[in-house]
Amino acid sequence: MNPTLRFIEERTRRIRAQGQDASLQDSGKRFLRDSIRSLYSYNFTWLGRPIIQYPQDILAMQELIWTVQPDLIVETGVAHGGTVLFHASMLQLLGGDRRLVSIDIDIRPHNRVEIEKHPLFRNVTLIEGSSVDQAVADQVREIAKARKRVLVVLDSNHTHDHVLRELETYSPLVGKGSYLVVFDTVVEHLPPEASADRPWGPGNSPKTAVDAFLAACDRFEVDEEMDHKLVVSVAPGGYLRCVKD
Repeated sequence: MNPTLRFIEERTRRIRAQGQDASLQDSGKRFLRDSIRSLYSYNFTWLGRPIIQYPQDILAMQELIWTVQPDLIVETGVAHGGTVLFHASMLQLLGGDRRLVSIDIDIRPHNRVEIEKHPLFRNVTLIEGSSVDQAVADQVREIAKARKRVLVVLDSNHTHDHVLRELETYSPLVGKGSYLVVFDTVVEHLPPEASADRPWGPGNSPKTAVDAFLAACDRFEVDEEMDHKLVVSVAPGGYLRCVKD
């Protein structure tokens, strides 16, 4: 057998086994609970800007972007701009005319200055406004008209209603073979006190929104292999693969 194919088959079997390894999965959940409490995700940067993500999820996104080869990424949630520069850099590595649209209801001036002066900003469109506002959605759809392959990443307000509206608004942009990624589905699996100062929490989270969305839409399915592979992720059940145009 071709060595590359053998490696891929071995990896597939290993990932499947990891998904069935209760001890390993429990270890991952314990690490998530403890590390979220210590603000672990705030420790990292991407090319100089805080990224506020787990390294495992960033590596997963790298794999998806390289596999899907999108010519447009739409992301909600900007914060300090680390994911903006991450997505922009990946698209520039792919080459060609590829763009990123990043949306946030409040792009703070000091963050905007740092993002816009960065050398990787050249293929980025920043939109300030609610991701579920009709005018914002129309602007994104207009940009997406000329794009063949779109990948969507949702990471803004994590309440059930907001995420569900985002899913309903932006899922039509995603075609078969691409992905719609919903971050912070892990909120549903954390103790309520982990989000006590937030408007979301267990029962009112990105995961409940994903469940409601999938119950009403057969175009997407959870990429369970991604969950089994990562073990540690803030988006369990949130990597949604489009299976129908």
